[in-house]
Amino acid sequence: MRWRSGRKSTNVEDRRRGRVSRKVKGGGIGVLLLALVGMYFGIDPSFFLQQNMQVQMEPAVQSTQMESPGANNELAEFVAVVLANTEDVWGKLFQQMGRTYEEPSLVLFAGTVESACGLAQAASGPFYCPGDRKVYIDLAFYQNLKYRMNAPGDFAQAYVIAHEIGHHVQTLLGISDQVNSLRRRASKSEGNQLSVLMELQADCLAGVWSHHAHKMRNILEPGDIEEALNAASMIGDDRLQKQARGYVVPDSFTHGTSAQRVRWFRRGLETGDVGNCDSFSENRL
Repeated sequence: MRWRSGRKSTNVEDRRRGRVSRKVKGGGIGVLLLALVGMYFGIDPSFFLQQNMQVQMEPAVQSTQMESPGANNELAEFVAVVLANTEDVWGKLFQQMGRTYEEPSLVLFAGTVESACGLAQAASGPFYCPGDRKVYIDLAFYQNLKYRMNAPGDFAQAYVIAHEIGHHVQTLLGISDQVNSLRRRASKSEGNQLSVLMELQADCLAGVWSHHAHKMRNILEPGDIEEALNAASMIGDDRLQKQARGYVVPDSFTHGTSAQRVRWFRRGLETGDVGNCDSFSENRL
């Protein structure tokens, strides 16, 4: 991915030096749930955190192949450049829709962090909080993406950010509020299905960003698209549950299968059309 010549966003908030030290309590089913969520990324954490489903667990930053501090500084620069690119793309697309794009902040943290959605740990992965309209990411997650999820590459890393920004777009368009309202009246399985639809739409919106980012800045290099598609495949509910449990429970899916995530990202990438990302009206996902 060609990113080094891009501008850096001024909306990055670095909290890596100020860790939150208070303990997080929880257990039982909540431990299992958030352990699974920790293997994912792109979740709207308010659905879980606002229900106080918080758990003390080791951050998912352990790795036998740790990156150097210098590498993390470069990653921070990378994140700032990708965020700026999303600002440029969505600013233009919102203008074409007759709207104004409100730029979110992106918070870098280490270990634990306070958000308007509650206290979160690195184990929950990168997330977007609609309560404060901020994206949160512990850069150590990228080690897990590369070494544990077998999804290396800088464009795979960019896809992570673009997916979270997709949730911000959903918030600005009023989709998040509508879905959360439905969730409050839904059964558990219905709520999970709504979550899947939200996540697949965010994947599609990440694809839309990729389409326009390349048209505007020529950022894609050979192999980049394959990196993003591989990342989308590696974090499908079916694959992750199979790895964690040895079997899958479709009713518990919250993000979609590997095939669905790849399909919806590809749809946004190939069309560049936000209108083609309406996962809620599709008969077949």
